[in-house]
Amino acid sequence: MKNQCAVSTTHLLIMPSYNTGALLLVTVKEALQYWLPVWVIIDGSNDASEQLLLPLQAQYPEHLKVIVLAENQGKGAAVLIGVTQAQEQGYTHVLTMDADYQHPADFIQQFMKQSIESPKSMLLGAPIFDDSAPMIRVQGRRISNGWANLETLGWGIGDSLFGMRVYPIDDLIKVMHSTCWARRFDFEPEIAVRMAWRGVPIINIATPVRYISAEEGGVSQFKYLRDNILLIGMHIRLLAGFVLRLPYLLFRQFSARK
Repeated sequence: MKNQCAVSTTHLLIMPSYNTGALLLVTVKEALQYWLPVWVIIDGSNDASEQLLLPLQAQYPEHLKVIVLAENQGKGAAVLIGVTQAQEQGYTHVLTMDADYQHPADFIQQFMKQSIESPKSMLLGAPIFDDSAPMIRVQGRRISNGWANLETLGWGIGDSLFGMRVYPIDDLIKVMHSTCWARRFDFEPEIAVRMAWRGVPIINIATPVRYISAEEGGVSQFKYLRDNILLIGMHIRLLAGFVLRLPYLLFRQFSARK
């Protein structure tokens, strides 16, 4: 184990994975150098990528857990399965991290340290893009971020789509049980908005993000038409929920200023 690695009984790293191929091994191996325990949720993958983790499971028998789901249920559903089991084992906070090597493992401890210092808060990664980021994705998330901040009266969501985050598990589970949505690509933005409605404080952490090209083994499950339709429908639903909650949100803001 590396000297810089931290072991926790309260803060857990969960990594949902769907057909991420060889990048899964690289991502998990790096994460294990910075934090233990790590749980990987194999969300119905059919690329046998979970087999790549067997040597790491032997190396970290107490700290690397691999949960294999028979069918693909979606990122949000996979996270919910993981955090429900984590809560039963006494964990209080979870850091979610993508399994496709986009998120920097060397930022894990910064997220966890900030969460330990501010346990009631949700920590959101605010992506710093380099030239590898597709411009259409960068511009598209700005639209989603604008809607998310409208729907929460500017509660502080720096980025509604970035997947490297720390959640208080109790709040996350209650929010997810309050809706039948937020189970697939809509997970991050919907949960960010609903956590804000719940009054969970938000801390944004500037975080580099890398996009791995297909030539380098990069994979993307984002389907432009399908997932944008999903996001549009989500924001229509959230906007309706925002209107219903508007008196309460305005009262909350007024009380906070007072």
